[in-house]
Amino acid sequence: MKIALSGGPVELAETTRSVQATALDSTLKIRYGAGYEHFVHGGEFRSVDGCDVAVFRWTHRTKIAE
Repeated sequence: MKIALSGGPVELAETTRSVQATALDSTLKIRYGAGYEHFVHGGEFRSVDGCDVAVFRWTHRTKIAE
């Protein structure tokens, strides 16, 4: 299933990504720089090029443990 990211670093939000449909119930953790950006799906969908995509909204950032 295609998704769109909302919020967080601009470079991540501008990219349309694909995930397994089962991932809609979980938090996406995307590595970015020296940390991870966390996104969750709140049930929102958006039409992009005639297809519905799930919108994952940014919730927080965590640093990578050394």
